[in-house]
Amino acid sequence: MTEETKQEHGTHEATAVPEGIHDKVEFILERVRPGLRMDGGDVELVDVTDDGTVKLRLQGACHGCPMAVMTLHGWIEKELKANIPEVKNVEAVPDGM
Repeated sequence: MTEETKQEHGTHEATAVPEGIHDKVEFILERVRPGLRMDGGDVELVDVTDDGTVKLRLQGACHGCPMAVMTLHGWIEKELKANIPEVKNVEAVPDGM
């Protein structure tokens, strides 16, 4: 579809698909953040290692929540691995690291 055709039909380009693994992880995190924020929480990307480990810091209500492990591995890790084959592991990073 040409740019003119898109304008005529009111179609817009979707957000560009990120290329680097760090950008891909941020892209997926932006998709899960609304759910976390509904419960007063959030997540920060700390690092993505060369071996495919994503290091995240849970924030707000998620920090210290009894369900944090389930949120991290049962939801966030699942989404990351399903959408980014390079992701092998997800780890929580405590504050101050």
